[in-house]
Amino acid sequence: MAKKGNRVQVILECTEHKNSGMPGTSRYITTKNKKNSTERLELMKYNPILKKKTLHKEIK
Repeated sequence: MAKKGNRVQVILECTEHKNSGMPGTSRYITTKNKKNSTERLELMKYNPILKKKTLHKEIK
């Protein structure tokens, strides 16, 4: 029987790129445990378009 887990896939989107108005997007897909971390994820990830590490926030 398969496990019923609390892990869900979430999409992280770059905040700096979104506000800059440049074309394209920087997004990452990851998983989180929705029981342990109920708030939205915020991680520093590499943005290949801006060529630097930027803040990526979870989107719905």
